[in-house]
Amino acid sequence: MSERIFIGVAWPYANGPLHLGHVAGAYLPADIFARYHRIKGDEVLMVSGSDQHGTPITVRAEREGKTPREVADFYHQQFKDSFQGLGISFDLFTNTGTANHAAVVQDFFLNLVNKGFIYKGTMSLPYCPKDQRFLPDRYVEGACPYCGYVNARGDQCDQCGKPLNAVELINPRCAHCKTTPIIRESEHFFLKLSAFQERLLEWVGKQTHWRPNAYNFTMNLLKEGLRDRAITRDIQWGIPIPVAGFEDKRIYVWFDAVIGYLSGSMEWAGSKGTPDKWRDFWQKDTKSYYFIGKDNTAFHTIIWPSMLMGYQGLNLPYDVPANEFLNMEGRHLSTSRNWAVWLPDYLARFDPDPLRYHMSINMPETSDADFSWQEFLRRNNDELVATYGNLVHRVLTFTHKNFEQAVPTPGELDAASNGLLAKARATLQSVDEQLHACHFREAIRSAFALAQEANRYLDAKAPWKMIKTDRAAAGTSLYVAMNVISCLKTVLYPFLPFSSQKLHKLLGYQGEVKDAGWVYRDLPPGQKLAQPEALFIKLDDKIAAEETARLGQ
Repeated sequence: MSERIFIGVAWPYANGPLHLGHVAGAYLPADIFARYHRIKGDEVLMVSGSDQHGTPITVRAEREGKTPREVADFYHQQFKDSFQGLGISFDLFTNTGTANHAAVVQDFFLNLVNKGFIYKGTMSLPYCPKDQRFLPDRYVEGACPYCGYVNARGDQCDQCGKPLNAVELINPRCAHCKTTPIIRESEHFFLKLSAFQERLLEWVGKQTHWRPNAYNFTMNLLKEGLRDRAITRDIQWGIPIPVAGFEDKRIYVWFDAVIGYLSGSMEWAGSKGTPDKWRDFWQKDTKSYYFIGKDNTAFHTIIWPSMLMGYQGLNLPYDVPANEFLNMEGRHLSTSRNWAVWLPDYLARFDPDPLRYHMSINMPETSDADFSWQEFLRRNNDELVATYGNLVHRVLTFTHKNFEQAVPTPGELDAASNGLLAKARATLQSVDEQLHACHFREAIRSAFALAQEANRYLDAKAPWKMIKTDRAAAGTSLYVAMNVISCLKTVLYPFLPFSSQKLHKLLGYQGEVKDAGWVYRDLPPGQKLAQPEALFIKLDDKIAAEETARLGQ
């Protein structure tokens, strides 16, 4: 039975290029999940966009002497190009700078104000006497009061993941001029998170299908007790507050951005000429998944659900598959120190599927993972090329040459042949179950176990020798191997869409592999094969040293 699936993916700040940490944390797992459900025939909507209102954008704009809009628009386009190059298949990738988004955010704001879940209050804010301005959270740095991390930001600690208010930082400093700020009072609007404490505890307690990291982190925060949080700031860059007397303030980014999942859905529906279609994914029987890095967990398991509960009539998250962090060559990834692999840089020199493979089989689902160029090279050459690519190439080239460029007609299958085909069907089923549960690393390992089994079968049958004495038997073993390869193109499509589409054509099929469905289907004997081509390219060993040397430069 088909499902309706909504996929919301973290909104990247439009203040710099995407790096592999972003890919591993949110965008690749979301795309794998979306492609899996689409090939299954489910109704899928996957949306995200550039977060153009975050203070990271204004920080960069000030540093470069540009307007925030110039910075945001530049990186928004770069994001779209990078996602296309990597094959991240959004149904809509928009941004928070649209008129549609502003209208939805302001509606959401006023709805919660009218229901008493947003209220006015004063707050103590850091004020820089040198710059003569209130400092937004990202403009304040200091030590985390919980874990002691010395470079915590005023909105969140990247070390322990806890949300913060800037005045809580120990030894605070202005991120711009390093001056110690003074504290001044300012009137703002607050989200009454405390009103949702018990409802959230009851709701989260039922989410036993969540990953332990997201579930435990959320429950610990709830047991500590929720505090109301200000949702407006003394800034000029952002969505205006639709209340008289607050013209010089703006709705703050963390309240603004999560509403993008809803506004993006509405924008998508309007672009399709079906303006009410968004309701299918927000007000009907739909499972909503939010793919994020672990540093965004609280915003998606506590704050966004609270906002949805207050607004009423909209679906709560079904799952929040938060990934852990990706380290780089054994060290924490650092954008400021250029200790990162930037996605536009990677795509300028390498194919997308090898990266998708490496990120999938090494995905930080339950603990931090590490990226190294040496391991990337090994996996490409020893696994993609030697295990999977070589299996495909030797079967198709030998068949194309010796069996009239067509799928052979099989004879009677022996126990080994039947056993391998049974394993292929079982793999389709097991990968189905693993992907449905967001176990991506386990799923791709199951698929490659089938490729390894097919190689062992082919080595044992040795059709290149058998053809000299028993052509029919050689054709039968090749037919079996080709059916396994056809199964592999299906189960690996969510992970390796480019090579699966290429293999689909090599096997003589027309159209898109995603339209063929998540099914095991025997190849028709006599089906014409395309001219064989290699699926993957072996990389030179020197690449690992060359790329590693680029880090930190």
